[in-house]
Amino acid sequence: MPASENALKITQIAAEAINEKLGTDIIALDMTGQLLLSEVFLIATAANDRQVDAVAEFVFEKLAEVGEKPVRREGSGAWILLDYSDLVVHIQSEELRNFYMLDRLWNDCPRIALNIVEAR
Repeated sequence: MPASENALKITQIAAEAINEKLGTDIIALDMTGQLLLSEVFLIATAANDRQVDAVAEFVFEKLAEVGEKPVRREGSGAWILLDYSDLVVHIQSEELRNFYMLDRLWNDCPRIALNIVEAR
């Protein structure tokens, strides 16, 4: 069963927020076949620790506007995770993105098409 309509909607909102704050390499993975707790992983790169924080704050603000609040927020500096239950947003520095390679770790999960044109 693919990701729910609500999960896809908030994924799109979060992706647009990341893009607006100049996050890059934005990908969404459908985790429904792999995990029980989360439907979508949204992964993005930010240029430095300050931008990681700014992107996370903007995602938080944009999703709050549509009534979504994270179950938890973890990390600081080079990696921030926002957990919205159905959607988990990972914002990483380029160094950590290259080290942990979450998109390659979960490369057997289908990608979700995002309706954004990256700002860069």
